[in-house]
Amino acid sequence: MTSQGKQRNELLNQIIGLEAEMFVNVPTAEPAACQERLKPFRAMRRMTHSPLSDGTLQSYLGDLLQAKADGRNLLQEKYARMDDLIPCLNDNPLIAKIAQFEMRCLDDLSARYPQLIASAATTDPGLYLTSELETLSDDTLNHYFEDVANAMEEGRNLAEERYIYLCKILGYGSLDEWHKAKTG
Repeated sequence: MTSQGKQRNELLNQIIGLEAEMFVNVPTAEPAACQERLKPFRAMRRMTHSPLSDGTLQSYLGDLLQAKADGRNLLQEKYARMDDLIPCLNDNPLIAKIAQFEMRCLDDLSARYPQLIASAATTDPGLYLTSELETLSDDTLNHYFEDVANAMEEGRNLAEERYIYLCKILGYGSLDEWHKAKTG
C-alpha cells in the first residue's frame, strides 16, 4: 500500500471508528442486534465513503470530532430525522442537489442489477441519504457537492463505485460476478 493509500485508510478508520461509537450509542426501544455486530456496519460505512475525496472525508472527520466535543450523536440525529422525530437539521440547497445526483446513480445501477440493489435496500435510500446529509456541516456539503460535480463531469456513477468496492470486500471480482452469484 502506498503512503497515500495508508493515509486514506487511516482517515477512513478514524471516521468509521467515530461513527461506530455513535452507532452503538443510538438509543433504541429494544436492543438492536445490528449494534452488536459492528463488522457489517464498518464494511457498509467504508463502502459509503469509498468514492468521496480526501477533502470531503477530512471535512466530515471534523464534523464528527466537533459533534463529539459538543455531546452530539450524528447517527442518532440521522435516525431521528428518518423517523421525523426532529425538525430539519440543515436546509442547505446542496442537500437536494447531492441527493438528486446520488439517487440518479442508484437508479441507473438498480436498472442494471435489480436483484442485487433491491436486496441491499432495507430502507428508503432517498430518505436515508437526505437525513444523513442534513447532519453534515456546510463545509462538508460543499466538498461533497464538488465530488458530485466532478463525478458528473467525468461520467462516473458513485453508487456503482460503492458497490464495486463492496464486491471487493466480499471477494467478488466484479458486479456481474456478484450479481450472477446472487441470482443463480
